[in-house]
Formats: sequence, C-alpha cells, structure tokens
Amino acid sequence: MPKPLMPSWLPSFNKKVTNRVQGVYAPYLPPLAMIVHRGRRSGREYRTPVTAFRSGGRLIVGLPYGRDTDWVRNLLVEGRGGVERLGRVRRITEPRVLTAAETGELPLPGRIAARYMDVLVAEVED
Repeated sequence: MPKPLMPSWLPSFNKKVTNRVQGVYAPYLPPLAMIVHRGRRSGREYRTPVTAFRSGGRLIVGLPYGRDTDWVRNLLVEGRGGVERLGRVRRITEPRVLTAAETGELPLPGRIAARYMDVLVAEVED
C-alpha cells in the first residue's frame, strides 16, 4: 500500500481552509468535483472537493492523503454517495479503493495515478 503523498498536517489545514475556498468552484471546474457523503457517526451530509475524472460509467479519484480520510471511510461504510461535477449531481455506488496492482481495468490516467497513490473507484448512475 502506498504511503500518503501529503504531509500529515495538510489534511487538517485543507479541511479548515482550502476545502471551503475550493467548495465554491470545484463543482463547476473539471477536473475538480465535490464528493457528497454522509458522516459515519453524525449522519450529517458533507461535501468534500476532490480531483476526479470519469471513464465511462466510473468515477476515479486519486487519494493523495491515503485511504483513511474521513470522506473515503464514509463512502466505503455507506456504500454510496454523490458527486457534483460540471454543475450536475449524480449518485455514486459501489465505491472501492484500488491499489496499483488492482488497477488493470482502469484507463491510463488511473493506472498512472495508482503508481503513486491508491485510487477510489465508484460507479456513476446517470
């Protein structure tokens, strides 16, 4: 399993500062997107900006902070969520985290990202 690419203090900073700024434009400016997920304990809805791309019916998101971030864990526990891209909200299902060894079926950008970090893959319902 790859180590997270980012320093350990950065997720906390991004949660408090960067995500609030990116939240304004991420739903409209590819390759950014907003992941909509429900908190495991609180049940509250959260929105997290990510860098993502779509390949057919799949959404692929690099995980530079690793697989143990709150939003990833929330999606995996719930088994579904949403993604807002290009101003449209879609449901995502079957989220899973893949390592480089498991990304054979992904398009080239997903396989390249997986060399450096785990990737989250989910099915997008149109």
